[in-house]
Amino acid sequence: MKNLKRISSILVIALLVFACSKDDSNNNDDAGNGNSADQVREIAQNGTWRISYFFDSDEDETSDFSGYSFTFGEDGTLTAVNGTTTVTGDWSVLDDSSNSSSDDDGNSSDDDDFNIFFPVPESNNFEDLNDDWDIISVTPNKIELTDVSGGNGGTDFLTFEK
Repeated sequence: MKNLKRISSILVIALLVFACSKDDSNNNDDAGNGNSADQVREIAQNGTWRISYFFDSDEDETSDFSGYSFTFGEDGTLTAVNGTTTVTGDWSVLDDSSNSSSDDDGNSSDDDDFNIFFPVPESNNFEDLNDDWDIISVTPNKIELTDVSGGNGGTDFLTFEK
């Protein structure tokens, strides 16, 4: 009987140890605000967005995109519409945590990239949006992105809001 109680106690302790040592953290790769790449994609695809802030090469260029509505399609198509003007490109969110050299936000161990590409000439304003942006934060109504420019080393910021 004494051995049975001892074995029962050992089993209970073993169960508690294994239950408590289980990694309860979410194994998804984090992007801003703890969102996984899949969650960021889902949020972006939900509704239309506008650029509420765009800071490029030490200059606020938000007004370049005034009046445009952006739609992030499930098929990876990014569409910007302003009246009768439509500009179409591509977008994606990729887990790039294996490439720590592209960590532009400086405060994240994971580095999900929010990629934007518009096939336009360099003189077109939309070319300035083409980049592998790092995610600062994502909420259902705001996506904040950043990038350290390769040429001048300046930090660019791009914010989409509903």
